[in-house]
Amino acid sequence: MAENILEIDDSNFETEVLQANKPVLVDFWAPWCGPCKAIGPVMDDLASAFGDKMKFAKCNVDDNPVTPGKYGIRAIPTLIFFKEGKEVETITGMVAKSRLEDSINKLL
Repeated sequence: MAENILEIDDSNFETEVLQANKPVLVDFWAPWCGPCKAIGPVMDDLASAFGDKMKFAKCNVDDNPVTPGKYGIRAIPTLIFFKEGKEVETITGMVAKSRLEDSINKLL
């Protein structure tokens, strides 16, 4: 995982995501999930490319059940884009990097 991707949990989600001063992309994942592992390098690339304009974070659903439950996450990977503390877009499953770039560009 890239150093500019934040590892978040139930205890710091509100501070790091909902109160962030820039948009945040949260990757809800689990270590046993194949597609989650596959999207990891894509998240690393996006964090390198857009890390100055927005925050990137990962939340392990196995270790942190409260936050995924609050957002109705039933499948992983699920990527949620937040802006000004509000959920603005949700993408479930493995998607192309270009699809995520389009969403980021729209958000910014």
